Amino acid sequence: MSTFVLISGAWHGGWCWQRVTPHLTAGGHSVHTPTLTGVSDSAHLINPSVGLDTHIQDVVAYLEAYDLQDVILVGHSYAGQVITGVADCVPQRLRRRVHLDGFIGDGRPAIELLPESVAHHYRESVAESGFGWLIPPRPLAKLGITEPADAAWLEPRLTPHPWKTYTDPLPLTGAFEQVQGTYVECVDWMRVFQSFHEQARAAGWDTYEVPTGHEAMVTKPQALASVFLQIADAA
Repeated sequence: MSTFVLISGAWHGGWCWQRVTPHLTAGGHSVHTPTLTGVSDSAHLINPSVGLDTHIQDVVAYLEAYDLQDVILVGHSYAGQVITGVADCVPQRLRRRVHLDGFIGDGRPAIELLPESVAHHYRESVAESGFGWLIPPRPLAKLGITEPADAAWLEPRLTPHPWKTYTDPLPLTGAFEQVQGTYVECVDWMRVFQSFHEQARAAGWDTYEVPTGHEAMVTKPQALASVFLQIADAA
């Protein structure tokens, strides 16, 4: 059986995987869903110094504290940057890194990896309502949420995200290349991350598609879990 560690993207916390976890544990897999510093149930720790290095260390420390080995490490959206950084720090603890509709990471800051129209929105919202150091949550419709019940579950739980995590470069030594990557794209959405899917396919990675919006763990949890189980079998 496999050990999954699921890392949520901007504005979310470990709670966002609640609809996926039962499908994985039912098959005998263990699942961990830590929350990154400064968001969700760790929102009380947010401050302007929380950066990408903070979030990488969050996950590295978690893996070490629980002595997790042979891990399938999943990073959604922004957390694709994080898991590449983690793979560079502790490749020996990972079996596979799974980039779910998000960044892969090549050393550049996340803001430089987004399409310019999306990056402009981020910069504008940080300047106008984020006090220069916070990214306010995006409207749920922009994330592919269409069902009122899903919106009602998500909206009160999303919290501002530290802007520094998007402007920090990703420090890499090359050790991350020891960990095989897999890419999963959510294709019924704006396809902001399509170029990373294409990059992964060109690199010979296993790739998958989920027919839903960006918040697959909310809108299509069973389909997403099925993909994760296929990845576990392949790995």
